[in-house]
Amino acid sequence: MAGFVDVLLRGLALCGQAVAVGGVFFGLVLLRPALAARPTLAGLLARSLATTAAGAAAAACAQVLSLGVQVVALAGDGGWPLREILATTYFRAAAGRILAGALVLVGCTVVRRRAVGWGWLLQPVGVAGLTLAAAWTSHAAARLGPRAFLLTLDALHQLAAGVWIGGLAQLLVLAWGRSAPPWPAGLLKRFSATALAAVAVLVAAGAGLAFAYVDGVGALLGTSYGLMVLSKAAVLAGLLVLGALNFFTVRQLPDAADVGPLRLRRLVEVEFGLGATVLFVAASLTSLPPAIDVVAERATSAEVMRRLTPKPPTLTSPRIADMPVDDVKAPRTDADRAWSEFNHNVAGLFVLGMGVLALLHATGRARWARHWPLIFLGLAAMLLVRDDPGDWPLGPRGFWAGMLAPEVFQHRMFVLLITGFAVFEWMVRAGRLTSTRCALVFPFLCAVGGGLLLTHSHASLNIKEEFLNELTHAPLGLLGVLVGWGRWLELRLPEASARLPRWLWSGALVAVGLLLLLYRER
Repeated sequence: MAGFVDVLLRGLALCGQAVAVGGVFFGLVLLRPALAARPTLAGLLARSLATTAAGAAAAACAQVLSLGVQVVALAGDGGWPLREILATTYFRAAAGRILAGALVLVGCTVVRRRAVGWGWLLQPVGVAGLTLAAAWTSHAAARLGPRAFLLTLDALHQLAAGVWIGGLAQLLVLAWGRSAPPWPAGLLKRFSATALAAVAVLVAAGAGLAFAYVDGVGALLGTSYGLMVLSKAAVLAGLLVLGALNFFTVRQLPDAADVGPLRLRRLVEVEFGLGATVLFVAASLTSLPPAIDVVAERATSAEVMRRLTPKPPTLTSPRIADMPVDDVKAPRTDADRAWSEFNHNVAGLFVLGMGVLALLHATGRARWARHWPLIFLGLAAMLLVRDDPGDWPLGPRGFWAGMLAPEVFQHRMFVLLITGFAVFEWMVRAGRLTSTRCALVFPFLCAVGGGLLLTHSHASLNIKEEFLNELTHAPLGLLGVLVGWGRWLELRLPEASARLPRWLWSGALVAVGLLLLLYRER
């Protein structure tokens, strides 16, 4: 439980840090020159500073909570080992990150009140502290050998991610609300060029880190760390495609105009959403041992291919009496695996049915198919009952006792998300909810659910078995992210541009169903 919560807090800290880093760079390098030329846009500065301050506060608060979670997790019969924790490099780096976030926050406050002065100097100092301290909480700080080189790569990687993703957050906030002025074309072009340079640094530094932490193709394909690297690269690839579309769109804008192309704004929304997903995947990477350190428990290519080979669906379930429900720490048995396969395969039937109906509805010739979200309720009920056989309502462990187990907690969070899918999306499609914001609940929860699945981990005494269990969860998470942001674009774009996203996310939903239907653990 503590590990999962810590990953979420690390992800929040990285997102807040990116917003703070990108906000400082955006304000100093891009926004100030634009305001000097056009003082009428002064209202943009207040929005920018408020967003930067919020990001710095989020990074600092998430780091404080993360430290608290780790202190509680390390507590034993003798109490909390505070003296030992205070002496660690991680604690000092975390404290430096908190202070750096506070420095950025103070700098933003001073600038907002005085408009000039030493507040502008505090912000870049705080940004430097944020990135350096964050690097010291990464795997690079614990490596032997060229540690300084790895720390430099990690800091550059995080700095570039902040400039890019945090800059996208600035654009979204500056254009938020009906009264917000359109984006100045010159500002967009300068940000576009800056983002291109940041992407180059991001990819180069990330490739260097991957080379240092992943011991060849075998480690990339045979460890959880390698799988997360591939997942991160896949989301980043989608992010780069959107970034390229926005880059070429911006290049065609007239220099002197104030513009706000709807298509550009919507793509920026999705680009930022994918960027946040990448940051959470990066946070999950920090909880895993680097692939180069996993040797004896590394899965072979034959084991990976065997797990990925399709098989007929399992539609018969073991009896609960055959399951080792009395001992939560017992090694997994064939009955455990058969139970899990049945759950996944039956869930695949539900999701495949929804995907096919969504495709039918997309044709415009089967209006009745709009009720497909109601199938989610049956799926949620099945998962709630069968996800964890050792827990309520089938097993001996009660409902609240089960919530303390990380895997059970995550499963029930997914059940809540699925129920939210059903209620909101059906009411939207049935015309019960006409608000645009309500319609966005389904795609947002899909994107969040897909991101959580990418950070989802199984408690296991066998590292190899844990990796093989997660092997099919990564593509499911990626498809969930695609479903969410595809539906988001369908709703946010004009009808003429919404056709491609509509078919894209509907097809991705069908693919999710097929993957679940063919899922195997034996």
